[in-house]
Amino acid sequence: MVDVGDKAPDFSMATDGGGTVSLAGLKGRKVVLYFYPKDDTPGCTKEACAFRDSMPDFSGVDAEIIGVSKDPVAKHDKFKAKYDLPFTLASDAESDVCERFGVWVEKNMYGKKYMGIERATFLIDGEGTVRHVWRKVKVPGHSEAVLEAAKAI
Repeated sequence: MVDVGDKAPDFSMATDGGGTVSLAGLKGRKVVLYFYPKDDTPGCTKEACAFRDSMPDFSGVDAEIIGVSKDPVAKHDKFKAKYDLPFTLASDAESDVCERFGVWVEKNMYGKKYMGIERATFLIDGEGTVRHVWRKVKVPGHSEAVLEAAKAI
């Protein structure tokens, strides 16, 4: 379980557009690493669009936004194009990064238990230290809260 003050686990993931992203490659920049369950579902779409709409403000605090789910890169490409998302979507198909950040959890819906991604966001400073953690994120107002925290570091 990653918490405030911890060094963020390094990662390297495939991204939309056929690229890759790694924490080491973002050294010196703030990183908003947000985990979400699935592309093109109501809550995940609202969250992505909220970050999209806040992008000009995040650019002003030199923060890189990266959305992470288990969806394959091809699905990320479609999601990104459909909603004109200006930030990176990364694929953690094997749940490796999700597990290291402690967001691959047991869920329960209608009495059925299954493993899935807990909606969570990690704000990482330019040195790779986790400065803020939001778990069990509720979408309304979340991007604004993350932006305020990013401005403070």
